[in-house]
Amino acid sequence: MNEDLSANYAGVFSNHLEPGNKSALLIVDVMMAYLDPASPLYAKAESALRVNERLREVAEAVNIPIIFTNLIYHEEGFDGGYFLRKVPALNVCREGSPMAAFPPTLQPSFHNLVISKQYPSAFFGTSLASTLRYMGVDTLLITGFSTSGCVRATTVDAIL
Repeated sequence: MNEDLSANYAGVFSNHLEPGNKSALLIVDVMMAYLDPASPLYAKAESALRVNERLREVAEAVNIPIIFTNLIYHEEGFDGGYFLRKVPALNVCREGSPMAAFPPTLQPSFHNLVISKQYPSAFFGTSLASTLRYMGVDTLLITGFSTSGCVRATTVDAIL
């Protein structure tokens, strides 16, 4: 990296936020499309699945609420807008598709909340923000498979 550029950004993003009083675990779009080699979204995410399973176990053990998101589109794709047109591989996430399903080893239980979404951020066009506010959650632990996509978009929006 250019030393001038490094000096320019030194300390810009160095502040840290302390955890709040109530946490929740948000598991973003952990779905079969990332685990099935037949999927255009296959990401060899088996090791990431094991990490997410472990995070869920720990959250359950310490009684942290767990929220799942899924990426799901109407069978006609009307609700996908330009995002679905831009990323046609997401067509595997049509309602009822086995690729859009949660993996057998990481299924939401009856006391977990599932937020269905159509865009990268779990906050965009969903009830997530108001739900977290109602629950008194002030610290969000975010995990998932698509770190450069939906996990990142959700994390960026979570700070607002």
